[in-house]
Amino acid sequence: MEQLTPALLTDIAQQFGTPLYIYNTEKISIQYHKLVSAFQDCEAKLFYACKSLTNINILKHVHSLGGNLDCVSINEVKLGLIAGFLPKQIMYTPNCVDFSEILEAKDLGVNINIDNISILEQFGNSFSDSYPVCIRLNPHIMAGGNAKISTGHIDSKFGISIHQLRHIERIVKTTRLKVEGIHMHTGSEIKDINVFLMGLEVMFGVTDRFPDVKYIDMGSGFKVAYQPGEKETDVDLLGKKVAEALKKYEAESGKKLEVWFEPGKYLVSESGYLVVKANVIKQTPATVFVGVNSGFNHLVRPMMYDAYHQIENISNLQGTPRIYTVVGNICETDTFAWDRTINEVREGDFLAIYNAGAYGFEMSSNFNSRCKPAEVMYKNQQATLIRKRDEFDDLLKNQLF
Repeated sequence: MEQLTPALLTDIAQQFGTPLYIYNTEKISIQYHKLVSAFQDCEAKLFYACKSLTNINILKHVHSLGGNLDCVSINEVKLGLIAGFLPKQIMYTPNCVDFSEILEAKDLGVNINIDNISILEQFGNSFSDSYPVCIRLNPHIMAGGNAKISTGHIDSKFGISIHQLRHIERIVKTTRLKVEGIHMHTGSEIKDINVFLMGLEVMFGVTDRFPDVKYIDMGSGFKVAYQPGEKETDVDLLGKKVAEALKKYEAESGKKLEVWFEPGKYLVSESGYLVVKANVIKQTPATVFVGVNSGFNHLVRPMMYDAYHQIENISNLQGTPRIYTVVGNICETDTFAWDRTINEVREGDFLAIYNAGAYGFEMSSNFNSRCKPAEVMYKNQQATLIRKRDEFDDLLKNQLF
């Protein structure tokens, strides 16, 4: 893989300005093919969880790899269709949406994943067995790297509780609803593959109750390393264990199932870089701050999830390592890294924030009336602008005088 070296990142930043998101598509390809290889011994399909990064050019790249798409809003569905995905290649998994959005997805012909008893009943009464669905269950398994990204525990808003299975069965029987898939997603950044295997056993027990089930959707949560030496999800071992479990289930039940996964962060996180410029070096009695021309309006993960992102001074690779707290220009507590060892930073230096491909630009805002950054895609040894930087007029675009 061609690395985006500090020199190359610097060249791209000088060409397009900062702050700047840069995505290396070759890294996305590598991650995708790692999963394809890991699950080669079972009937597996990969659906990119595009909430992590929805730039249309990234969607097109995933499509070119042979991937499918996982969407959580009707607009993500529409973006996917524009990017070239067929309706059957799109899984739509909304949460707390109006029934009209479900109807719109149905009219577009995509796979629909229902996680609410009320919606399930409305859909069954409206369409009976004419439009098959997937049902998202909450298995009550606590998993994930942070409470805010754990979605399968008992207090989660996601999914229909496994304890409400009898209620689901009554609706399916009464409305003759056709259930083709069972879905679960316990959280993000899961290191322990046993979490997936526990969920798989729960879902095997459920599939017996719905004779039309063709696939089990395991969601995702595959962890990537944010810190040097950090443990990732062992997808090869997981693939082996999942294949063994599916073969055992097939031998016992006589039923062959597909398994679907929805990787998001795993595909795009490590492909992304946020390059910022050091505006000021500010020394206080306790701390040396590096104040940069970005903030949590561009990358909220450190402030929202206490997430670690490696930061490197790509302008001074031979500089003496010093300890800095890297902060943004937002008028709130706005910190990218606390007491971090970084090569000496001078005003005007470029800093690269790594693992910024997932939930970086996607969660950005115009807080403090600041403009969103540009996005660049690096593909085939060429850097191409794929989103223009916001300008002042964009702040006024939808305001009415």
